[in-house]
This record gives sequence, C-alpha cells and structure tokens, in this order.
Amino acid sequence: MVKQRLRLASVSPALLDIYAEDGMSLEQLMAFTVTADHGRQEQVWQAISSSWQKEPYQIRRMLTEKTVRASDRRAVFVGLDAYEAIGGVVLRDLFQSDDGGWLEDVALLDRLVAEKLKAEAKTIAAEGWRWIEVAIDFPYGHTRDLRELDGVPADLSAEEQATIEALKAEYARLEAEHESVDELPDEIDQRLGEIETALAAFDDRPVIYQPADVARAGVFVGIDAQGALLVDRGYVRSEDEVPTAEPENSDAEAAVAALDGAEPSSPVIQRAVITIGGQVAEPEDEDDDGVKPLPDRLLTELTAERTLALRDKLATTPSVAFQAVLHKFCLDVFSRYSSYGTAMEISLRSASFPVQAQGLKDTPAAKAIDARHKAWEERLPKDKADLWDWLISLTGDEQAALFAHCASFGVNALYEKGDRYGGGATQHMVEQRITEADRIARAVDLNMVGSGWRPTVENYLGRVPKRRILEAVLEGAGERAAQLLDHLKKGDMAKEAERLLAETGWLPEPLRMTGAAQAASVDAAEPEGDGEALPEFLSRDDEETPADQADDSRMIAAE
Repeated sequence: MVKQRLRLASVSPALLDIYAEDGMSLEQLMAFTVTADHGRQEQVWQAISSSWQKEPYQIRRMLTEKTVRASDRRAVFVGLDAYEAIGGVVLRDLFQSDDGGWLEDVALLDRLVAEKLKAEAKTIAAEGWRWIEVAIDFPYGHTRDLRELDGVPADLSAEEQATIEALKAEYARLEAEHESVDELPDEIDQRLGEIETALAAFDDRPVIYQPADVARAGVFVGIDAQGALLVDRGYVRSEDEVPTAEPENSDAEAAVAALDGAEPSSPVIQRAVITIGGQVAEPEDEDDDGVKPLPDRLLTELTAERTLALRDKLATTPSVAFQAVLHKFCLDVFSRYSSYGTAMEISLRSASFPVQAQGLKDTPAAKAIDARHKAWEERLPKDKADLWDWLISLTGDEQAALFAHCASFGVNALYEKGDRYGGGATQHMVEQRITEADRIARAVDLNMVGSGWRPTVENYLGRVPKRRILEAVLEGAGERAAQLLDHLKKGDMAKEAERLLAETGWLPEPLRMTGAAQAASVDAAEPEGDGEALPEFLSRDDEETPADQADDSRMIAAE
C-alpha cells in the first residue's frame, strides 16, 4: 500500500495536475507508474489525450513497447539479479500482475546473453569437439543432413544409486501412510512432487562418446523455450565423416577463440556463431489504397507451419497416409498420368524450410513430430541388415503407424515464388501443390487453430498493411471491434488486433482450405467455370478497379 502511494506521487507533476483537475482517471494515473521517465509519461499522454481511446492497458503498452518482458527466454537465461547488478532497469507495475516486469535496456540484456553463451561455449570446447555453433534459437530442422552420434549414458555412481533407493523408499512410505485419506496434506503432496522431480533428474544422464567421434563432431549451444541452457552434443557434418589428423588445438577451442577476436592457431576452424536478434525486419507497406498480395516471405513462413501441421496430422491417420502414397504411386506408374517415373524408382523427399518464422520448432506440430520420430528411432534396429526382419515382426497396426509417420515427411504444402525460367518449381506447379495439399488436409480434417496457430504481431499482423489487419478483425471479431481500431497507427493496431483475435479462430487465407466452409472467408463469391478457383493469395493480381474494391467492401460488410 505504501509503495503504491509513493509510486503514484512520483508520476510527472504535469500529469498529477491533470488528474487533480479530473482530466484523467485514477486507473489511467496508475498505468503511468510503470515507468519513472517523466518525459516518456508526458509524451504518451500527449499522444492519446486527443484520442477517445485512453484505456489503461493502452497506456501500459505504449510505455513498454521498446522493452523485453521478464518472462522472455533471454531474461530468464541471464537472470534479473545479474541484469540489475550492472545497472539494468526493470519496470514494475505495482497495481496489477506484470509477470515479473519489463527489462528496459534491451541492448544490455543482449550483451549479457552473448557473454554468458560465450562462457558456456568455452567450457564445452574443453571437451574436444570439432565445432560449436551458438545461437539463442535454432530453426526447425537445423540438424538435417547431420549424423547423430550414438553415445552411451554414463553409469550411476554408488552414491547416486543409494540416493535413488532412499528416495523411492521415502516415496513408498509416504504413500502407504496416507493411503486411506481422500486428499493429501499440502506438505506431503509437495514432498512427493519434489521426490518425483529428483528421480526424473537421474533419468537425464550425461552421454559418453568415443574420443575419435568427439574429434570430428560438434555441438549446438542455445537457450530453450523456458530460458534454460540448451546443449545438444554429437552431430557430424558430411565433410567431417572421414577422420583427419588431430591438430594440436581442437577446432572447438579455435571457434571459441574466434568469439574473443583472437587469431586461430589452426587454418581450419568452425566459428562458433552467436546470432542474436532473429530475422531481418522487412519494410512496412503502408499503401492502403488497395489490398495487395501477401509478401512472398510471409506466405512461405505461414505455409511452412501449415506443412508441419499437415505432416503431424497425416502421421496419425494411417488410412489417409496410405491413400496419399498410393495416389502418388499411381501417378508414377500409369502412363496415362504422364509420369516421368522409370521401372521401379520410388523415393521420399522431405522439403526443408529455408524461410521460417522464429519459434517454428517450438510449435505443437513440430514437437509432436520430433517426439514420434524419436520413439520410432529408439525401436529401430541399429544394423540396416536387420531392418527387413524387424518390419515383418511388427503388428499390422504398428506397420500402418510407421508407414504413416514415414509418409508424412513427404508432405510439402509450402508456397514458393514460381520460377519463370524453368530452374525450379513453376507457378503452375506451386498452385497444383497447394491444391493437392488442400485435398490431403480435408481428408485428415486439418485444423490450424487446433494445431495451435494464433495470429500475432510477429507471425502475421505486423507484416501486412493496415487494411488487411482491419479485414482480419472484421472477419474474426466483428464490425464494432474493427471500428475501434481504424484510427490507430500500424504498430498499435497490430498489437490490439492480436488481443482481439486471440480466441476467435480466425485464420489468414494461406492457412485455410480452399473449398471448405470457413467462417472467416474473405471471398465468399462462387467461382465461375468448371475449374477449381485458386486462393486469392496465389492469384497475384495486384490490379483492382475502384468498382471491384467497392464490391469487395460491400461483400465484407454483408458478411
């Protein structure tokens, strides 16, 4: 209570005068206490004073728009104590839950993250690895084309084994003593949880690798989604498969030395790369005279996530996976389909995602695919010669599940800009690919909302013009919600649209299925002719007449 009153009294005197004259509410004044910068407080008030929208959440958002939340993985990794110890400022809200606050000095935070990651890389370099790659976040599929080493989990020491037995005995005793009660006392329930956590920690054993393997393999060092250090050891690049003479200093040590700016002693090095800051921001397109096609990069990022979701769904629907592969086999085998296939040449290619949004590997679909792949990998025989007999030993359901899992890696629903010169996929081939992906998606009942996709500033709303943001809110949240945003600037509009659309189930057109009944369909008109209509985002038609735009506006209003 005392801190709240002191914080209110520390607001800019100019704003206190306005409050004294009933020019703002107490809730608005509370929102300004997030920062102690009087200049910034007055700047924000000047920006919103002439607007009818002066909600406290809007004030807080504007005051913290250039900060980093304390729950951000970087802040958790470094720790607030370390950040504040060298002068970092944490903004706190004493009047409502702030999830730990906001870190004001982003540059300082990034420097601390880089320094801590570099220190961890130095420690790991002493193990003798050939290369170390460091980044805050690695993209999905970053280990593609790398061979993972088979290590041996370290044995438990006698002391560790004794600790495990003691914990199991205590767990069994506590369960037996409270077997008859309907609800466990809080302290007992807490203790059982602590024992379970301690036992689970023993399952995560360090892995031991052969020295010869370590000399030609590498390590990925980063930060996981919870802000903990992520160390993924034991990956061999194709160029390192042939053993080479070991230099006096390991390449891992040279890589870390490169971080410090020192000259490496060996001419062949693999730099430990620290990349902080994510993808390069694209220029905003504020030309709202007409709705232009979505940027190619954004389309590729959206359809990359849809491809992952479709792979995950197909892998759990063996009947459709079988039908999809059989369909492909028929296209290859029967000449009436103009297949280029030869006598018996069947392959499965898994499309990579050269362009992807940050955090793709943390999506529910990516995690489900990785967990399923690891489960099968643990069951597969080590020797290729044993694979045939092992497959025969599986039950019919197991074979179907494995077939669906493998077939799912062949799914490619990715948008890419058509190559007009024949060097890659043409525009017509991309259109056919999207149509085929829709057919499979309908068969497995793909739902991108159910797969965890939500429109955010980062993945869509901050990447499109204001008119598309307003159309999204109009479709997903209604006309009244859209009217509340039409006066805002692009950045504020995108943030508020994210909040309004969070639980509406709205999807941008690249994530919808053509021909399916969508509640948020931008184009409700039925196509003419016998052919299937292409999605608007593939039509690539930048030209609209005023009459066309008026018709579109009436159609949206009617919906």
